[in-house]
Amino acid sequence: MAAEQGTNQSVERAVAVLRALGSGSSERRVSDIAVDAELGPSTTSRLLTTLEQLELVERNPVSGLYRLGLGTLPLATMALNIQPVHRASRMVLQGLAARTELGANVAVLRGAELFFLSNFEGVRAPKAYAQAGHTAPLHATAAGKCLISSMSGGERRSLLGPEPTAHTEYTVISHDALDRECEAVRRVGYATEVQERALGRSSIAAPVLDSQGAVIAAISLWGPASLLGSLSAAGSPGDRETELVGQVIEAADAVSQALGAY
Repeated sequence: MAAEQGTNQSVERAVAVLRALGSGSSERRVSDIAVDAELGPSTTSRLLTTLEQLELVERNPVSGLYRLGLGTLPLATMALNIQPVHRASRMVLQGLAARTELGANVAVLRGAELFFLSNFEGVRAPKAYAQAGHTAPLHATAAGKCLISSMSGGERRSLLGPEPTAHTEYTVISHDALDRECEAVRRVGYATEVQERALGRSSIAAPVLDSQGAVIAAISLWGPASLLGSLSAAGSPGDRETELVGQVIEAADAVSQALGAY
């Protein structure tokens, strides 16, 4: 793993180890971490020892496997607490999840992926883990479609590649079809996704705007497809969806206003 010009190789390597621990299973062997970090086993072992002393990683005393340490938590929490979109959306999401009993997320664009900043679970959409920091495909989620809705067709093709990955049989992978969906988002103010990322699950999302009117985030509701009803293309929702779409748009508008839009 060669350091980029102007960067510190030791820092790069330490970050690579932390990122390797943050992917895959919760506890990992040194050899697996080394492969993902693109480092030698001895170098990886030395870095893990140092990071363990700094409480950024922990080692299971029984298995000897490594995992991220609680020392990373204050850093991650502080990063979230000073993030403007997270600060503006936290209470809005909490209320949205309580009213609808579904999962409520806020996400931003990070590279070529959707990046979750926060998630609140409704009683009908429970999760066993925190969503913050996880990523998802832009083309296969309602929130992702909102985030790419203001891009030109060429920009979307450049970002997503010639053929986006199909995650289920329902995933929209045609750029022409994505163009039409993004145009619908701009027209009606929300996006839908029906079992495109995972079978049995659907979502509705609306874009969050900054003071210049640019899309900077998306608020989404997700849950079992049976609870969200038979979501249709943006612009023609059924009775159940009409209520949920209105709540998502209202939530996104509230966050946009808090960020200086309108």
